[in-house]
Amino acid sequence: MINQVGQIMLYVNNQDECMKFWTEKVGFNVVADEDNGHLRWIELAPTAEAQTRIILHNKKLIAKMQPELNLQTPSLMFFAEDLDTLYKHYLDKNIKVGEMVTMPSGKVFNFADNEDNYFAVMEKK
Repeated sequence: MINQVGQIMLYVNNQDECMKFWTEKVGFNVVADEDNGHLRWIELAPTAEAQTRIILHNKKLIAKMQPELNLQTPSLMFFAEDLDTLYKHYLDKNIKVGEMVTMPSGKVFNFADNEDNYFAVMEKK
């Protein structure tokens, strides 16, 4: 039985630029930056205690290794406690953000990384 989501793979065109986006703009930490001479992967997390990690992979290299693999960006929903402050912070960091929307489950907005992949953040107290 599966009991946890461990890693989410993001296949990107430029690992270094995406790492800078997630660390410098969004505030994630680099947990690992590994290169075995054939494949490089960058492991990111919002906090050191976070159980789920984002792994940045080189999209072109993965496509060559596994041409049948779906390399589309998954829909990710992040949770945050103070969405108004986070929204302002993202605007201040020049992150492309969508309109703040109030849903029955709470406030939510989307944002895009430097490769125009969109993600969402929902207020969860």
